[in-house]
Parts: sequence; structure tokens; C-alpha cells
Amino acid sequence: MKQPAIDREQLINLATQAREVAYAPYSGYRVGAAVLTEDGRIFTAGNVENAVYPLTICAERVAIAKAVSEGATRIRAVAVVTANGGAPCGSCRQVMREFGEGNTLVFIAQPDGAYRERTLDALLPESFSVADLTRES
Repeated sequence: MKQPAIDREQLINLATQAREVAYAPYSGYRVGAAVLTEDGRIFTAGNVENAVYPLTICAERVAIAKAVSEGATRIRAVAVVTANGGAPCGSCRQVMREFGEGNTLVFIAQPDGAYRERTLDALLPESFSVADLTRES
């Protein structure tokens, strides 16, 4: 069965809304994300900073964790919105790879709706995934 088309505008709008509730008192760099799962649900989140900087969690990872905690372990697309159209960090790309495929779409957007579209393979070439885990005898 063919899956319905991905509504890029809807995902970007939801990520833009999620950006409004981001908790970024230290950097001021608010990020919003919206994740479309294989079963058609959408999960949103903003980044959550912490005074102990390494404990900060990116919006993309929060949204994916929300999806997984609700039983959705496969993602079709991710929209991320920042003030300047910043791309997802390496950690987020690897988490996307855990739950997505090489052809998973990533929309990197700004609040005005301007965006660029990439596949996960383009953002994380030669990625490591569960397929690389083999048992040695």
C-alpha cells in the first residue's frame, strides 16, 4: 500500500509552533521540530536547554523520543525550524538514522516558511545503523 504524500507545509508549520515553546534561556537559540511517523502521527517538540550545557536536548531528539514512547519507532520525515535555518546536529542525525531510513526526508526551515529539503543519506552519508551490528563467532 502506497503511503500518502508528506505535507511539507504542515510539518514546517507544526515545527514553527513547537519552536515557540522551546526552553532556551541560555543560548536564546530556539528550535522546533515535527516528526512524521510511518503510521501517520506527528510529534512535535522544542529544544530544552539546561544550565549544565551537555544535558541540553535538541528538539529533534525530544520529538523522536515522544514518538518512540508512544510506540512509533519508524519515521518518514522530520521538519526542523530555527531562526537561521540551521541544520540538525550530528547527534540528531544519528538518532534520526536509528528510527529512519536513508530516504527519510528532512526539511530544514526558517520561521518564514522558507526551507530546503534533504534526505537523511545526504545529511549523514555512510551512516552506522543496526544493519552494521553483527555478531562475531
